Amino acid sequence: MKPILSCSLLLCAAALTPAAFAQGDYPAKAITIVVPFSAGGGVDAMARLLAEKLRASLQQTVLVDNKPGASGMVGAAAVSKAAGDGYTLLLGSAGETSINPLIYKSRMQYQPQRDLAPIGLVARVPNVLVANPGLPVGNLAELAAYAAKNPGKLSYATSGVGNPQHLNGELLQSVLGVKMQHVPYKGASGQLVDVASGAVDLTFVSYAGAAPFLKGNRVKALAVTSAKRTSFAPEIPAIAETPAAKAYDLENWFGVFAPAKTPAAIQARLSEAIAAALKDPDLARRLREQGGEPEPMTQAQFRDFIARESAKYARIVEAAHILPE
Repeated sequence: MKPILSCSLLLCAAALTPAAFAQGDYPAKAITIVVPFSAGGGVDAMARLLAEKLRASLQQTVLVDNKPGASGMVGAAAVSKAAGDGYTLLLGSAGETSINPLIYKSRMQYQPQRDLAPIGLVARVPNVLVANPGLPVGNLAELAAYAAKNPGKLSYATSGVGNPQHLNGELLQSVLGVKMQHVPYKGASGQLVDVASGAVDLTFVSYAGAAPFLKGNRVKALAVTSAKRTSFAPEIPAIAETPAAKAYDLENWFGVFAPAKTPAAIQARLSEAIAAALKDPDLARRLREQGGEPEPMTQAQFRDFIARESAKYARIVEAAHILPE
């Protein structure tokens, strides 16, 4: 009976190896952060900054892989279908994880609440409302008055239908009681060039994208979309400082997600590593230079944050009757 007993013990040990040892030794190989947008943009820069700090805290190689397409949904879908072993992660934004399900619904190849596990918020990224320098307004109150006197005349550019910039515009029209024309683009550079030339009056864009145009006085900043002024551009007022828009608060944000089937122990390990990285003053400073407000959260706090933001987006999408392109 002794040989049989030995074989049984070996079989049990082999069966336990994938679950017990894979989690205990994590990470044992390179981790990939999928960025669902093109290389060279703000999201890509944020992912590479985070990867640099995670390499040190996890003592493992952390790579960045760009998988752009379909408003971020190509990359998000790829991560949702990846092995749940903690080696494939997503740096996701509000669009592909919270807003797109409200617009594209059953047409999506994944469902974030079912297929992706929130790990940790990296940064909130308010947009900046910028205008052509020749537009005869210097602040939001003057913009509201001008728009009221010229209904439907003003145009605002965004990087696509249904993204946070589009929702910024719809919410602004709602709170101010004005009507503007939405002009969707396929990238921030095109939006800013056309606002600078006067082809479009306004645009909502990240501060990192707007900064070169602001420094060259090619566009002028009217307000930021966060509830309060930002730490990286405190000279720009918040939309909510205008009495008619005091409830205005709508930001983009970026966080790390894993396939939903990733073991809880690995999710917790990643969450702790991200929170630790965000406490690094160097990373916080560099994220602010990208127009982000770093904000460490536990997994539970991040889930609650997503739920609140998603409810806000749902109200705007429903009120504005936003449909897919």
